[in-house]
Amino acid sequence: MNHFRWHSKILYRLRASTRSIPSRTSWVWTIVALCVYGVMVVPFGMSVGFLKFQPELNPGQWLNVAVGSFLMPGLSEELMFRTFLIPHPTEPMPPLVRQQWIFGSWVLFILFHLLPWTPGFFHEMPFLWGAGLLGILCTLSYLQSRSMWTAVFIHWAIVVQWLLVWGGLEKFGSSW
Repeated sequence: MNHFRWHSKILYRLRASTRSIPSRTSWVWTIVALCVYGVMVVPFGMSVGFLKFQPELNPGQWLNVAVGSFLMPGLSEELMFRTFLIPHPTEPMPPLVRQQWIFGSWVLFILFHLLPWTPGFFHEMPFLWGAGLLGILCTLSYLQSRSMWTAVFIHWAIVVQWLLVWGGLEKFGSSW
């Protein structure tokens, strides 16, 4: 019986978060969050040598990265770590329980990037710091907008920028 309860909660979260259309205010918040992320991460990443300005000039690669990054990690990770794990803002829940789910989701998001099959650079502190901040911004965006689409956009935009402008493709080598 509990299985059906969780199943219906996950379906509710999926429906509520995909059907919620972000407002203009939510999109402004999203753009501000992206700018804050850039101001915090780019100088730090450059100073420790994790990021380097290395724009990709091949239009085919841009298309490949843009589409691929939307699906993974953008859509898939936001479904898993925000939509399925965090109670939707419209879901009745005691605040402390909601906060525990939010924190647990964030911890799992970080641990996911430390799994044994992830690339070695995922285990480096600059990457984990950036991923941790990304998880916080995506969570705040999801809660503010009540829609997974702002979180997906933030995740997608940051990954695309990193891969195509800040040397991320080089870190993957030929595996992208």
